[in-house]
Amino acid sequence: AEVESDILRRVRTLLRELDGHHPACQCDRGMLRWTLHKKIDQNPSNSSILVRILVKELERAERGDFRHYIIPLLHTLMYTLIKAPCISDELCSRVYDFCKKLLTLPKPFCTIGLDYAVRLKMERTAPGMLYQRMVISEQSLKSDPYPYQEKIFIFADPELLSKAICNALVTDTEAAQVSQSPRACMCYVIIHAMQAALGEGCDVSGLKRSLQDMPMSDVEHWFRQVVAAVECAGNEASADRGQHAARLEKIYCAVLSSLQAGDAPLGGMQGTPLPNPSISFHLWTEDDQLWKELVLFIRPLSQSCEPDCLSQDLDNFEIQDIISDCECCEQTRFSVLSTDSGIERDLPAAAEEPFAPCSTETEQSRLQRKGGIKKKPSPLESMAFLQAGCNGPGAKPPAKPQRRPGIPPEPAAPLQRLHTARIVLLGDDRILGRLAQAYHSLRKRETRRVFLTPRLNLQFYYIPVVTGQPNTLAVADHAATSHEELCEVAGYLGRADPWYESNINTLCHMIPKLATMPSSPSKHLVTDLFITDVIAYYVRMGIQPVCFQVYAVKIFFNDPAQEPAEDVFLTELRTQVQESISHRELSMTKKKTTLDGPGIDLTVTYRKVVMSDRVKELAMSLRSTGLVMKAIPADEAEDLVCLNVNITEIVRINNLSGRSFSAVANRLKTRNIKIRSTEQRPFTVCLDKDSRRAYRNVISVEVSPCLEPSYCLQKTRTMKFSLHETEDVGLVKYMPKSLLLPINTFAGIIQ
Repeated sequence: AEVESDILRRVRTLLRELDGHHPACQCDRGMLRWTLHKKIDQNPSNSSILVRILVKELERAERGDFRHYIIPLLHTLMYTLIKAPCISDELCSRVYDFCKKLLTLPKPFCTIGLDYAVRLKMERTAPGMLYQRMVISEQSLKSDPYPYQEKIFIFADPELLSKAICNALVTDTEAAQVSQSPRACMCYVIIHAMQAALGEGCDVSGLKRSLQDMPMSDVEHWFRQVVAAVECAGNEASADRGQHAARLEKIYCAVLSSLQAGDAPLGGMQGTPLPNPSISFHLWTEDDQLWKELVLFIRPLSQSCEPDCLSQDLDNFEIQDIISDCECCEQTRFSVLSTDSGIERDLPAAAEEPFAPCSTETEQSRLQRKGGIKKKPSPLESMAFLQAGCNGPGAKPPAKPQRRPGIPPEPAAPLQRLHTARIVLLGDDRILGRLAQAYHSLRKRETRRVFLTPRLNLQFYYIPVVTGQPNTLAVADHAATSHEELCEVAGYLGRADPWYESNINTLCHMIPKLATMPSSPSKHLVTDLFITDVIAYYVRMGIQPVCFQVYAVKIFFNDPAQEPAEDVFLTELRTQVQESISHRELSMTKKKTTLDGPGIDLTVTYRKVVMSDRVKELAMSLRSTGLVMKAIPADEAEDLVCLNVNITEIVRINNLSGRSFSAVANRLKTRNIKIRSTEQRPFTVCLDKDSRRAYRNVISVEVSPCLEPSYCLQKTRTMKFSLHETEDVGLVKYMPKSLLLPINTFAGIIQ
């Protein structure tokens, strides 16, 4: 009763924080969920107590219409259930029934309820299945029944975060991977599956001793047996929990056969650690670094012919040469692009050997080969490793000898998304601007030559981090006046999802504080567990995306010979009047300022956003000192696909004391806008509050929602055959039109 009372008090405190009643000690903000789960980890037998309390609180929240409690409680419950050594079928059934009730509610409740209901149905039939799948995918353990792999990539901009923060994060992520050998993770899966199915009848201590004494080959054998049994039970429609337990009991007895019966008494429920996921930390120094890391995840260096050649290939990559032949893999034939010159002497000897005994047929095939000139591949045409070494399930098969004429080719197996890359961004809005650029570039590459899309599931996560002392880059950015302005996306996500606000936004100042703490045993106890654990919890449970519109901007310069620049932004575009350089321009500017006031004359053409969604073109001329386009709304209820434009207009006032000028804020909402300097005076443009992405000598900008590159390509192809069609026809109608950047949270947007 005392334990139950303490757990209930902790859960109620967590709910009060969701209502805005923060704990008296500010250092406890964001740590309530973490301390609750850590308390259960210390005594795993209390997992059932916590699950029972959370189910009661969920039912109470539903009856009392406290919907903002439901998703945080449900995530907390499911995380506890995955890690629990054993949960009764009766308790799982109550959770399953509650998840089915959520299907009658609007999004995101019905979406999350359906996802968890499907998982719970499998967990009830095959206890331990959710834990097993999580460990196999996160640790990339080889398993034919469940061949999925996941990896977390943490990206940080070294110019936005201090060196101390970067070093602390590198140390923490490396320390989290030290004790996670494949053998240990396989043992965890075996022990957890046995205990989940057999309950208190499982001798965990004896099982651990038996597995420790086994050679690696035996551990792998029993691991495969357990995984096959659990996956088979979870995927069978008519599977029974009792049959599954009997099947695992046979494996359990076989594993313990080396121990004498009765050597050790049953020790009751014991917890099995949930290993930290595979995490790699990257300082984002190159523009195409994200793409390179994703390619190496799909196609590791260990599978390439020569690691040095592979690294060089990545550095020499160009969009138009995505898939070609690699000089270190010249003997391989690819289905995407043939390297066969058509000349007999260029045919490798290995390809002719299978046909050597067949003289007549070989001669006929030889006579069909024509003379020609073989083109020597350029150094840039060396991306064949993308196709050469994907030997995992779902990948294309290796090259085969040439088939005989008249025999139809074997149909290629469809590719599966067996890899999941979870990209975690650390920083402020400026690193999200870089992400929008990289994501747009990646989508353009995939449109020209598809490689990652059919193989990789890409998920984005964002943890806001701002340093207490602004660095030189922050000082240079005129927009970086406050932490709130630099973290507009995090503020929006926190307002839309209270659980994100409670668990993730609180890291904004906590990570720099922990990174700068003096070295001590208590510091390592907190940082090594807390930061890594929170990131792991976020990527495991945050599966609901909030999609932000990426905007395209075309920039024209006052030099006619200079080509217009094209870029994208996610959060903000800001313009300011550029200071005059020459004495002649300076004197003319002074005269103009005296007559018309500060600023420059602009022509603004835009499409007004109206409720009926009809296009309404408007134009206006004004004198302005600058403007700001905000893509992130101040209220989560507002439309995300809308620009809030604030123009500082200079208005001339004539009065008895003379001529004066005043600044007036001119606000408008639009999705498409064009701005031009009518007097040819240049201005500067800064994107996403980042001084590194500033353009000078600009006379005109055009802003519109960025289109999905695959949509543009298909639209172009369609227009070739139907020149007079203005609306989308055929396949184009069903393709996503706008490029949206999805950032995962725990709930998405709660309406």
